[in-house]
This record gives sequence, C-alpha cells and structure tokens, in this order.
Amino acid sequence: MPSGKTHDLLTLALCLPVVAGAYALTAEVVASSVAGAAFLFGGIVFGPDLDTVSKQYSRWGPFRLLWFPYRTFFRHRSRWTHGLLFGTLIRVVYFLGIGSIFVFGGASLYGLFAGGGNPEIGEFADLWRGAGALSFSLLGDQMLLAIFAGMWAGAASHTLTDVTVSYVKTGRVDILL
Repeated sequence: MPSGKTHDLLTLALCLPVVAGAYALTAEVVASSVAGAAFLFGGIVFGPDLDTVSKQYSRWGPFRLLWFPYRTFFRHRSRWTHGLLFGTLIRVVYFLGIGSIFVFGGASLYGLFAGGGNPEIGEFADLWRGAGALSFSLLGDQMLLAIFAGMWAGAASHTLTDVTVSYVKTGRVDILL
C-alpha cells in the first residue's frame, strides 16, 4: 500500500491534468479551477483514508474528532470508504450529517443558556433548505457538480493507486470497487 507521501505527490502531480480535463469538458476557467481545488481537497484532506489514523485524518487537527465515528463504523479499505461508487458520497453525507448535529446541538445550547426555546426540527430543516437554495443560486448546478466531481476524482486517484500497488505486490485486489 502506498504511503501518505506517495498519495500526496500523486494528487499534486495529477491536479493540472484534472484542471485541463475539466476545462476540456466545460470550457470554463472558473469551473475548471474549482474542480482542481476540489481534487486537491478530495485527495489530500477528504480522502478514503479518513477511516483510519492517517495523514488525511491528522490534517483535520482538533476537528479530526469529527471523523472518529466514521473510523469506528467503517472497516479500513472497505467499499464504503475506498469504493469508487460510494466512498466520496458517503463522506459528504456523513460530514453534512455530523455538521448538522453539531449546529443543532449548538443552537439548542444557545437557546438553553440565552433563555430562548429549543429550535424545532422543522425550523432547522427550513434553514438547511434555505442554505441549499442559496448555494444553488450563488454557485449554480455546474459549480456544485464541479466540486463533487473534483472531490470524487481526488478520492478515486487514491483508491486506484491502492488497488494498483496491491495488485503489483500480491497479484490480487482486496478492495471491492
């Protein structure tokens, strides 16, 4: 299995080709740049190795505790963390879910200590809907797609490197894509 340093170098080396590929698909400099930045983020900070104590995990600093339940629930190199189909999607959904829990908990604590009431779950859902609508209006569908595609490609480069090195070393593939 390649080291974290190898994964990082590969991510950096592939960033420019990813930006060029995104530009070939979209003919837009901003969308291509966003895809490249998301590729770096997906490969260096938000990648498949968040399921174990790794460079990616330690880069979150004190916020790495957010990933403890993820590490506990998922087996390292499973199809749910390293899989090409589900890996990035599950991390995005997990991160948004954990973020929601913390924001709702913070709002509840604020309401408790400030003398206000607890926020209703319906109000919280309305707030998320509003945030989603604002994201779509400011960024548009194409930017959100560029962000997800870049993050997915960054994670996919990690997974494909793991698969390739495992195959070269052992002659078999342990990851179920």
